Amino acid sequence: MADRAVTGAMDEALSQAGTRKPAHVSHSHDLPTHHGSASSWAAITVIVIGFVVGGAAMLAGPTWWLFWVGAGIVVVGGIMALSSHILDDWY
Repeated sequence: MADRAVTGAMDEALSQAGTRKPAHVSHSHDLPTHHGSASSWAAITVIVIGFVVGGAAMLAGPTWWLFWVGAGIVVVGGIMALSSHILDDWY
């Protein structure tokens, strides 16, 4: 809210001085984001399930075949995350 007040005051001062902000100014928050979308939540949920399965496998023995199943689930979740582009805007 404070940013809007400062920006509004600056715009008013610039318009009174006869200058304007350039129209091509862009901010990083104007870009589309993918976090919070259903596909990103699904990918993260699959990754967490994979870690839980792998962790349970380590507690239960270790049971190596179940550990590798959990690792495979994590890989599937990672592929889902990459295909939904949730990592494209983390600069």
